[in-house]
Amino acid sequence: MPVIAPMPAARPARIPNQREGVDESAVAGTTVDHLTETYRAHYRSLLGLAALLLDDTASCEDVVQEAFIRVHSARKRVRDPEKTLAYLRQTVVNLSRSALRRRILGLKLLSKPMPDMASAEEGAYDLLERDSLIKAMKGLQRRQREVLVLRYFSDMTEAQVAETLGISLGSVKAYGSRGIAALRIAMEEPA
Repeated sequence: MPVIAPMPAARPARIPNQREGVDESAVAGTTVDHLTETYRAHYRSLLGLAALLLDDTASCEDVVQEAFIRVHSARKRVRDPEKTLAYLRQTVVNLSRSALRRRILGLKLLSKPMPDMASAEEGAYDLLERDSLIKAMKGLQRRQREVLVLRYFSDMTEAQVAETLGISLGSVKAYGSRGIAALRIAMEEPA
């Protein structure tokens, strides 16, 4: 009686790399372990980035968590693990934009907007300074505000800001200088 070998599990045919010496782990994408370490190391900085683009803590936490979930789902597409943080930053910025759009739509649909309430933890002096800065930042154009937040509050280089926002280095410099000039004018005006 002939021996019949079991059929191997259906797997897609392996396509050999055309480039010699390519590390298989780099082709596989970002690992869960790398993403976990990135989460531990950069959660607070990404939360701070979202806080500068949004105005309430709950939305900031939601945005950062959603960013990590999306990067986790798409981790195989992030081929270079060194770019995971940049991908996370860009995702946080995009999700913050979406949250602001939803909020604007909600305000349009509400008959009367609810008043903003300051948190109890903020001191009186910090509150005054922060309120004037936030008011001045809200008066900036969207791109100017994004460039200034990423550049000065997230300590990113101009090249990193350009990569995160998907604009040229010259545009980053132009938006940055115009934004700073507008902030100076706005902060010097009497309240």
